[in-house]
Amino acid sequence: MCGIAGTYRWPDGKVVTDRLTDTLAHRGPDGAGRYGHPVGDGEVQLGHRRLAIIDLSETGAQPMVSDGLALTYNGELYNAPELRAELAATGVRFRGTSDTEVLLEAWRRWGTDCLPRLRGMFAFGIFDERTGDLVLARDQLGIKPLFLLRRGEGLMFASELKALAAATGGSLQVDHAALVASLLYYWVPDSRCAFREAEKLPPGSWLRCRPDGRVERGQYWNLRDIAAEGRERARAGEQPDLAAVVEESTRRHLLSDVPVATFLSGGLDSSYLTALAAHHQPGISAYTIGFRAEDAKFEAMPDDLRYARQVAERFGVDLHEIEIAPNVLDLLPQMTYHLDEPIGDPAAINTYLICMAAREAGVKVMLSGMGADELFAGYRKHLANLLALRYQRVPRPLRRGVSGVVDRLPVATSRRGFRSVRFAKRFLSFADLPEETAFRRSYTMYDQDELLALLDPDLAGTVDDVVTEHADVYQDNDLDDFVNRMCLTDARMFLPGLNLAYTDRSSMAASTEVRVPYVDVEVVKAAFAVPGDRKIVGRQGKAVLKEAATSVLPREIVYRPKGLFSAPLRAWMSRDLAPLVREVVNDGELVRSGLLRRDALARMVAEDAAGQQDFSKHLWHVLTLEYWYRDATSGSGQSTRLTA
Repeated sequence: MCGIAGTYRWPDGKVVTDRLTDTLAHRGPDGAGRYGHPVGDGEVQLGHRRLAIIDLSETGAQPMVSDGLALTYNGELYNAPELRAELAATGVRFRGTSDTEVLLEAWRRWGTDCLPRLRGMFAFGIFDERTGDLVLARDQLGIKPLFLLRRGEGLMFASELKALAAATGGSLQVDHAALVASLLYYWVPDSRCAFREAEKLPPGSWLRCRPDGRVERGQYWNLRDIAAEGRERARAGEQPDLAAVVEESTRRHLLSDVPVATFLSGGLDSSYLTALAAHHQPGISAYTIGFRAEDAKFEAMPDDLRYARQVAERFGVDLHEIEIAPNVLDLLPQMTYHLDEPIGDPAAINTYLICMAAREAGVKVMLSGMGADELFAGYRKHLANLLALRYQRVPRPLRRGVSGVVDRLPVATSRRGFRSVRFAKRFLSFADLPEETAFRRSYTMYDQDELLALLDPDLAGTVDDVVTEHADVYQDNDLDDFVNRMCLTDARMFLPGLNLAYTDRSSMAASTEVRVPYVDVEVVKAAFAVPGDRKIVGRQGKAVLKEAATSVLPREIVYRPKGLFSAPLRAWMSRDLAPLVREVVNDGELVRSGLLRRDALARMVAEDAAGQQDFSKHLWHVLTLEYWYRDATSGSGQSTRLTA
């Protein structure tokens, strides 16, 4: 796991590549390297920062150069042993034991045809000295990031957007459409980028630059096709052995020459992975979090620690407990800088602090249960959208009566919040809507009218574009299964745009690699071969995964109420961050620039303070967006501190 960067026919490419690579130092504190070679009327430069995980010797150093090929690579290949054996059988002789060398030789033999054969997470740039071609590629599911920027015939690329911003001297312009999307979702979809000139290489795709200026693109893997193949397997009665698939993926994800630990929240996903990992690596370490007692009580948060302790004791896991009592005034700008784009999920703080604790204990690699909810319909929104279909059959006068009563209920008092009321208000905000609109509204921050009321009127057309993009993605399939349509949209938007993005940035900020065994090509294929009525059974989400997990975990863990890998936002907003919220609303850069309307923000603050509505998540995201916008428009590329 590393940080990669480079330039192709870019002015001062050597200097620019060094600047890109220096910005990524946190991603790879174990080593640095650069490679250069003439190409056309310019040159190619490849940079690398190394986090040594497999083959810790110099034979694993990068950029790796061998017989006319040069590779800078970020990731892990979990089927590297099989690929190595296949290549060795054809006469390839390996110098070391790294998966980097396996990738380089696989490329030499198969070119872009090697990409669908790779099982892992990766982003890389590979240069062929004979042809002068540079190819960039990204893994099938978008686990690892790759940002690029083209000007004329020149190109630069990097693992993080902040590196491109720094290397261009802070000259990049904010893309307002990305900010609108960020406000809607509280993250930026993978199809958009927060700066106009920059872009993200799409998951499952490659890009080739040629010396004559031509640029070619290709897609080698598509989730829509995988979902369609899964539907046909289900129709043919081919049901995957999910327990075997998840076990095999977890075993492969333990491949490492350094210690591996796990996230253990006490929920199903992390508990299942931890139990499987402990079978292969007895005594494995796990890390879990708790919150200040007063914060947890105010938020009415479940006690997840007792479940984590139960799993650890049962499977002989060395459990490390971390209390999350952060100085959020300091962490907020720090996390905004590391997250690259305006991402408003406070779970990024949890990931960062856990990874920091693990790193201090000498752990470089962590396994996470990320992805199971998206693939197996484990979020409340999935069940809620199914329930909405039934709710729509209730007579309209009765629905209006229920809505009126719930609307008058408070979501909090001065001492505690009421989660059930918050859930009810959320449900009623989308329960009467058509399918795609209801699904979008069930997990986004605003409906279209609310978003228009918050933004500069000149951005009305952009709001339409962003909303239409969601509809296009949602409808881009021929699945006849409502649950799997939701899962497919999540896997294409929610997973790479939010969860994988913040996991990568916040873990790498702590120089730690996080692996996601559920976000594995074989697990994904199995997930879409499962019909929706086996994913949600009655009121049980992830039913098929729970069924698989019962062979390993006690039922008390498998069927416990769903926990939240989040933070006590209402407590933070009402205490630690209240003065900062007032400042941003009254005199923030977003308000002064006209992007956001002061009156709309002030109304949210007032309704939240009165306990009538829960706008804590909305206001948290406004704070993250404010910090990000100030950094992005200051030209400094460094985080600025607001006074509280």
